[in-house]
Amino acid sequence: MSMAVVTWQRLNVVGKILAIAVPVLIALGLVTVGVAILAGPFAIEFVGDNVPLLRFVAAIGAVLLLTIPTAFVVIFMELKVIARMNLRVGPDRVGPYGTAMSVVHGLKFLSKEDFAPLGVDLQVFTIAPVVVFVGSVMTFLVIPFAPGLFGLDMNVGVLYLFAMGGLTVVGLLMAGWASFNKYSLLGGLRSAAQMVSYEIPLTLSLVGVVLLAGTMSLNQMVLAQSGSIADWYVWQQPLAFVIFIIAGIAEANRSPFDLTEADQEIVAGFATEYSGMRFGFFFFAEYVNVFVVSALIVTFFLGGWTAPFDWPFPVAVAIDPLAWGVGSLVAILALPVVGTLVLAAPFWLSSRITTLQALVIGFILFNVVAIGLVLGWAFVSLDWVSGLFWFFAKSYVFVFFFVWLRGSLPRVRIDQLMGFAWKWLLPAALLNIFVTAAAIVIVNR
Repeated sequence: MSMAVVTWQRLNVVGKILAIAVPVLIALGLVTVGVAILAGPFAIEFVGDNVPLLRFVAAIGAVLLLTIPTAFVVIFMELKVIARMNLRVGPDRVGPYGTAMSVVHGLKFLSKEDFAPLGVDLQVFTIAPVVVFVGSVMTFLVIPFAPGLFGLDMNVGVLYLFAMGGLTVVGLLMAGWASFNKYSLLGGLRSAAQMVSYEIPLTLSLVGVVLLAGTMSLNQMVLAQSGSIADWYVWQQPLAFVIFIIAGIAEANRSPFDLTEADQEIVAGFATEYSGMRFGFFFFAEYVNVFVVSALIVTFFLGGWTAPFDWPFPVAVAIDPLAWGVGSLVAILALPVVGTLVLAAPFWLSSRITTLQALVIGFILFNVVAIGLVLGWAFVSLDWVSGLFWFFAKSYVFVFFFVWLRGSLPRVRIDQLMGFAWKWLLPAALLNIFVTAAAIVIVNR
């Protein structure tokens, strides 16, 4: 038996993994360096010639990567908030404080059998959830998350939003018709009637905002509200703000307007015959829509990424490690070691824990402090970081509002739902347009 075989047999599991991984990583590193040397000039030239194309691909990738975590966060909020409203604890076992429970829900959908009943129109039955999910995802492209952070700044962004919203209607109607089930068909027809009815006041409520901003670009609307909380359109368009919230709840199929899947009436509506990942697409699309509607409320009426107040003084911390010299860079590299030892010292001196445990605690504390300092520096020095903070903070306030409604209000009847749209919201939206136009004419004189 050769020496190599004997050595391999004496290695433990960790040693065998390292024996395989280290040569592989070294080989991959060498290949990467060789490819970079040979293809580097061509790659740089390609990037320079195709910046718009690469930006579009990056935007699509970012949008797709953002949707699933967004749905998971909203699902966790719903589980936890409704549980607290009912004096329950909610998820508390899977992950820290139950934070991984929504991820388990996603894995559950992946593991379930994807079953299609006999009699369904299989092609339409399969495409319908994809259409609904794509309609929700594509709205992310024009939402401005922070200065410079948006997929596409379209000068007809408002029209694009309603065009993508129309895909949801088509997808739900396809699902209801293709399922070969009377309850599904009723759910699909309800979705078409409900969304067509509420899209009219939803669209008309934004006409006043478009008149004030003079543009249909969402990015330009946010810039028009920059300054402080007094510049937000919610003060100039309070009626439109209320109409948009109510119609947005109906568009997102959320309680108390979730008549398309009313369990007590039509089982689960359009989703009755769906299972597995096809149902998962509907499930995720609903929660993505909750965030989308919240983000649109913030964008149109609450200043988007802008802060609710002006900074009392400009703050900027410029960091240029290349200008500090070699000694400073060495000190920075040694900082984690020194910081870990300093923070571990009080725990080690207490003699209640071992040296290794004290070092682990010191390392964790150092990382928490370092991450906090880096985030604080980024918040005061980088506009896009502070913009992201304010945008998501405002948006998740309305996500909480949506969840609170589901745990508080009973579902309305379908005739009440339709009558409210045509008898109250539509006249109110038209009144808001006339008042806004008259006010603009009077002010401009």
